[in-house]
Amino acid sequence: MENNELNILDEVNKGATMGMDAIDCIRDKVEDSRFMQVLNTEYNKYQNISQRVNNLYDNYSSKEPHEPNTMEKMMTWYGVQMKTMNDHSNSKISELLLKGTNMGIIEGRRLLNHNPNISENVHSLLDEFVSMQENSAQILKDYL
Repeated sequence: MENNELNILDEVNKGATMGMDAIDCIRDKVEDSRFMQVLNTEYNKYQNISQRVNNLYDNYSSKEPHEPNTMEKMMTWYGVQMKTMNDHSNSKISELLLKGTNMGIIEGRRLLNHNPNISENVHSLLDEFVSMQENSAQILKDYL
């Protein structure tokens, strides 16, 4: 596997891990059981993508996929705490998650557009990740 493909897998894993971390940060603020179920479903989708990245990585490298570093995780947690201190409504939480999801969509589309010659396995996983995030964005919009 090309180094470029490993970098793409790293980016997908980072995005999936950040999605899981963001959901973990806000779970204790969600009071609506229906919205919590939506977030749990989204969390499971991110977890599945991350596991698939790890499986592909295992086939081509002895290293582990990159994940967000401690500082990035702390900034996510701190940002969520500060932005939901006075407002932890479904709308506010959805807005925060939607902003992160949109960043993932942009980066994923950029990776797809700038890397037309990647292997089918990596392309398929990246495309599925972007599609999953686009679907998640549509779901989150219902809670704005």
